[in-house]
Amino acid sequence: MLIRAVAYWGVEGIKLSEMSINCIKERVILIVLDSVGIGELPDAEDYGDLGSNTLGNIAGELGGLNLPNLESMGLGLIEDIEGLRKDVSPTASFGKMSEASKGKDSTIGHWELSGLIQDYSFPVFPNGFPEEVIEKFRKATGLDVIGNFPASGTEILKDLGEEHIKTGKPIIYTSADSVFQIAAHEDVITLNRLYEICRMMRKILNPYRVLRVIARPFIGRPGDFRRTRARKDYSMPPPGRTVLDILRAAGLPVVGIGKIGDIFANRGLSYSIPTDDNRDGMVKITNEMRRMRKGLILANLIDFDMVWGHRNDVDGYANELSEFDTNITMILEMLTDSDLLIITADHGCDPTMPGTDHTREYVPLLVYNPSSTRGRDLGIRDTFADVGQTVASAFGVSPLENGISFLGQVITPKNA
Repeated sequence: MLIRAVAYWGVEGIKLSEMSINCIKERVILIVLDSVGIGELPDAEDYGDLGSNTLGNIAGELGGLNLPNLESMGLGLIEDIEGLRKDVSPTASFGKMSEASKGKDSTIGHWELSGLIQDYSFPVFPNGFPEEVIEKFRKATGLDVIGNFPASGTEILKDLGEEHIKTGKPIIYTSADSVFQIAAHEDVITLNRLYEICRMMRKILNPYRVLRVIARPFIGRPGDFRRTRARKDYSMPPPGRTVLDILRAAGLPVVGIGKIGDIFANRGLSYSIPTDDNRDGMVKITNEMRRMRKGLILANLIDFDMVWGHRNDVDGYANELSEFDTNITMILEMLTDSDLLIITADHGCDPTMPGTDHTREYVPLLVYNPSSTRGRDLGIRDTFADVGQTVASAFGVSPLENGISFLGQVITPKNA
């Protein structure tokens, strides 16, 4: 469908109304590989993340990565990644993006991908939460707490899980991000009760601008505690208009897969579909592609971050990358000329670095459309918001306040 629009197209500095090109898409599939960073940002030292490079360091430690599909798309052309060839004719356009917002949290990263740049640093609590917050927790829930310090989610279960079972006191902890995390054994505090407590704390913590309250249920016995997939995040709502909001206002379907509903407080979504793991996420993406003929499918694949990155598991992370590389063929085979596939990330979580927190990194950018004759170098983008602006351009809706669309660089019709 040939469409003339009035929104600015971006780097070309010309209006779509001045051009005739079959660029408007029917569907955009945007996949966020949670924590798959590709090298330290210039301000990484401010976050204690000098030397971080999630993809590069994993490849270096293991003597190379084998990711043939991502390699053919151009992943190895973004940065030197051991095992990935550079002598390829990329099928996708490729580049990397800087995070313009402050922080390195999943919510901040996803908000920026959707067009919101945050120059406000959400509060972190390196010494635990102030007593006034803990006292409000006690009054609201009738429960005392244990913990209240920064910790790895798996390590704190080893340290305090048995005490929690004996006393019934929930485990409160935080991290380098703006998060209030509540861990509870499912036999001690039921899931419904844990979620209720989190909802109460979400309201209590709004004035403190804590970005996320996270329910962290676990099972097992001392020496063998295991976190479950029933985790639930309660984020602050986005503080401004996102591309999701714009698409919904234009009557376009917007489907979230994985933790997207939690990240956006379910705003701007037609509906949200939870996932069991990355493989399940890929299946649900393809299910929605079969069902949806028009609109945005936005998916988060969390296992890179939650299961492997935060646990410093280099081998597990590499295996997850390999599985994604294999499964991406399911999606590539279903794409039509009227589709746009964008693969990126929201931050880093380099499992080779000391500590278990997110890392302040560039994120990779791969953009594929079957009608394009070749992939192009998209360079280093100044902000993740370029993705949101490109999505807006792809659907011909109102432009965002932030970001520059790269749609004109990506769509190269075969008859051009």
